Amino acid sequence: MAKDFNQAIVMGNLTRDPELRTTPSGQSVATFAVATNRSWNDPSGERKDSVEYHDIVAWGKLGELAANYLAKGRKVLVVGRLQTRQWEGQDGAKRQRTEIVANDINFVGGAGDLGDSAPIGESDSTTPAKAGNKKEAKKDDVVIEDMGEGEINLDDIPF
Repeated sequence: MAKDFNQAIVMGNLTRDPELRTTPSGQSVATFAVATNRSWNDPSGERKDSVEYHDIVAWGKLGELAANYLAKGRKVLVVGRLQTRQWEGQDGAKRQRTEIVANDINFVGGAGDLGDSAPIGESDSTTPAKAGNKKEAKKDDVVIEDMGEGEINLDDIPF
């Protein structure tokens, strides 16, 4: 039997500064949104554009780092899982929100884009693009951390 798979990867610009909160149990959580743009030509050849907005949630240390290092307009690559929450509003209406719970957040772009490319995470001497060690990151590096299996460089992916 095949395993289920729930992973979302988005790359776009932050629409607002991350908002950091603390739960009653003391857990840090940051929330922000990322806008992704899509362009295409319709059947008549006219260029069309659309924007999707993705709500992002980052827990614990990752959330604290996002709140400290990210700002509105910053281009990021977010890797995480989709989660839908449901609740009842103050008006009694049922509401729901689908969001990406981040496992990894990476800076994208060069100095003109608010800094070198680097993932947000703890500094690690074996990973030159780590936050806190940004001076060693190359301009167009985007590194996605593989959960314990090493790193994947997007330049190595054939598609």
